[in-house]
Amino acid sequence: MKTLQDKLQKWLFPIAMKLEKQKHLQSVKDGVIAIIPIIIIGSFCMIPIGIGNMIGGGLGEWVNAHIDIFNFPTYFTTNIMSIFSAFFIADSLAKRYNMKSTLIGVSAVLVHLILCVTLTETGWDVSSLGAEGLFVSIISGIFVVEVTRLMEKYRLVIRMPDSVPPMVAESFSILLPLAVNVIVASALALCCAELGGTTFPKIIISLLAPAISSMDSVWAVAIIVLLTQLLWVFGLHGAAITSSVWAPFAISYATENAAAVAAGGDPSHIFTFGFYYGFLQVSGSGLTLLLVIMMMRSKAKSLSSIGKIGIIPSIFGINEPIIFGVPMIMNPFMFIPFVFGPVIIAIITYLCMQYGLVGLPLWEAPGFLPPGFQAFLLTLDWKAAALAIFSVCLMGAFYYPFFKAMEADELRKEREIEEQNQVKE
Repeated sequence: MKTLQDKLQKWLFPIAMKLEKQKHLQSVKDGVIAIIPIIIIGSFCMIPIGIGNMIGGGLGEWVNAHIDIFNFPTYFTTNIMSIFSAFFIADSLAKRYNMKSTLIGVSAVLVHLILCVTLTETGWDVSSLGAEGLFVSIISGIFVVEVTRLMEKYRLVIRMPDSVPPMVAESFSILLPLAVNVIVASALALCCAELGGTTFPKIIISLLAPAISSMDSVWAVAIIVLLTQLLWVFGLHGAAITSSVWAPFAISYATENAAAVAAGGDPSHIFTFGFYYGFLQVSGSGLTLLLVIMMMRSKAKSLSSIGKIGIIPSIFGINEPIIFGVPMIMNPFMFIPFVFGPVIIAIITYLCMQYGLVGLPLWEAPGFLPPGFQAFLLTLDWKAAALAIFSVCLMGAFYYPFFKAMEADELRKEREIEEQNQVKE
């Protein structure tokens, strides 16, 4: 076991550390995750539509007759979520570079609008500001920050005297970088329209099509969960690191599902943001809720104390007290169940949805809920809630023999300490 851990640490740890310190990836992660509340609000507005379509009859007819009312908030949330993403990505990256301007996020929004919005005879076409523009928002946010940073580095900005109010000084300092960003974005959008007869977001989507289609697969999900758990073992925040890669895809899938449901269709994607946290991270990374309960009842005082401290947070999906308190980090007893158990759960859950045993995610739902609640809100399927609870129980069975071995070792250590104290007395 130790040999395996040493080999994994040798090749995985350096890669993980580079990813954790990579400013652009972490800024993308922060920016995309920041829009989750906006998506959840937009998704909640679609729940009545989903219920109406599911039940049908008079309720379904009434919902469809008033569908514009239910859909109204989505025009300003999920349908334009890439605008918010561009702002937060740029703002996060600027902060990582210690850039003080508060207008960089606004500049990213302007560039993003130029790249995504097209002019038609009837007005503006903003259809690309939703899920289709999510990947463009990554480009918009990073590009604006890098151009601004480069121009500040070579002093290609307008500097005002110290006597000028800070907000006025910032407005002038961002002026030249903003002009460059707007010119480049406008030239790129016009080239796509005039030379390619298409839009920049559609070009990006076509380039990413292989990656987008392959991400929503049972093996991709299994690999993501495996890497996440391995990073935790080495003391790194696994979900925070891996989500910088998969979160944009998962959120895009969730938005497509919600749009399909709103149109009276069926969801087509399994791997969404809510799927990951509502099924694969129930009670936290490693699905440790039953392990915590075992610890609470343990005869080992150290394990019992940690279990009692961690039980309430674990119920609501926060198990850092357990991961760092047990600890799960470099723990030879917990390595196998903590790393490989969630992978098995991921495969079972994905296949249950793929083969129609459990409903697919319809939209996004609030996280940090007790087991089963988020799963039900995601799918409106009681079998999904049962599956999430079953997963926690199955993980408890995985943990049990390893926990008993760890408990025996802790009891041995406690007896040795007591014997040493008695000798001293």
